[in-house]
Amino acid sequence: MARRSKIHVGLEIGTSKTCMVVGEVKPDSAVKILGIGVTKTAGVRKGEIYDFPQARACLKDALVKAEDASDVEIGSVFLAVSGAHIQGINNRGTYRLPEGESTVAPEHVQEARDIARDVHIPQDNVYLHTIIRKYWLDGLEHGTSPVGLFGKTVESDFHIVHGIGNRIQNSIKLVREMPLEVDDVVFSPIATAQMALDREQRERGALVIDIGGGTTDYALYLDGAIAASGCIPVGGDHVTNDIHLVTGLPFSKAEKLKIIEGDASADPARSVGMAKLIDDRGFAEVEVRRSILNEVIRQRLEETLRLVAQRLPTGSIEAIGSGIFLTGGTSLMRGFSELAFDIFARDIYRPETPEISGVQASFKDPHYATAIGLIRYAQILETERAAPPGLFGKVGRLFWPFGK
Repeated sequence: MARRSKIHVGLEIGTSKTCMVVGEVKPDSAVKILGIGVTKTAGVRKGEIYDFPQARACLKDALVKAEDASDVEIGSVFLAVSGAHIQGINNRGTYRLPEGESTVAPEHVQEARDIARDVHIPQDNVYLHTIIRKYWLDGLEHGTSPVGLFGKTVESDFHIVHGIGNRIQNSIKLVREMPLEVDDVVFSPIATAQMALDREQRERGALVIDIGGGTTDYALYLDGAIAASGCIPVGGDHVTNDIHLVTGLPFSKAEKLKIIEGDASADPARSVGMAKLIDDRGFAEVEVRRSILNEVIRQRLEETLRLVAQRLPTGSIEAIGSGIFLTGGTSLMRGFSELAFDIFARDIYRPETPEISGVQASFKDPHYATAIGLIRYAQILETERAAPPGLFGKVGRLFWPFGK
């Protein structure tokens, strides 16, 4: 029977924006963006909901816009979540075959997997993802399960993502009050990486940094597998607030000045003269020394990128062969790529999405990288459904402890 196209919807409830993307996955695996619904977010701080009614109104507005743009009645979404409470850790499980058994059986591999996933997390936390990284058999690395091979010791290495259950549940509750179903819950940088990186880039080593209004998410891939992920509760809004504090400008004008005149690089030639905002009559409404403005921007963004670097495994930056991939609205800041290069000493890129088509040219905007990545995530999940659960967890199993 011929395969049919499948509609998936990605939803990101961010600090600055609420974004819903409707995508069609065609039988040949090509993705077409049918529509995007975006609205300015209220009620969310550092990726977490603090004013439920305001956040609900914003989500409703984004839903209406997405349905109008795509001409699709939306019933369910893939939901991205973020926040400093979400952490990614690696853990390895080791299982020695019983005496007299020399061939690896499925139950031996499962034992190693269960041991690897049996990590202690805080009582209020729940598991979001358990992603297999590598297997080892008698110390030799294997990219796939070693079932059927001769050996004595099986090891499995997992990347485990967990976060505070109530905060994740609040995001799910918000979606269900639309009312919409939640197909799956995905840690934002893992979703973003689905759009930002291809297989070769993951194999060579790549770091995705998604810097939005209230958070900076990151995901590191080495040798084709995820090696680290996390969230730092700092983003573009903190840069704007720094400008506000230093200059005394209202927050709205500080934001506008940052976007129009700011530069994050350390190039002294870009910090000469005055940065100005011109009013409707053509007069300078705001004037700030460009050197002061750029120094404030650079200091905050440099601190943020160095925090990301500090959280990566020792020696991993040197192992990045493909480069650093920047997404998120704040990544559009003038001079940000130069700043990132100064810190990481690796090639800096903005992800390209040549295999995605759509009537809206804005789908390539880095503001939408996470929501579009959710469409790719959904596509991968479709191909995994025939196999036992392993790579990703459905929302129905989200709060079940392992082994249950």
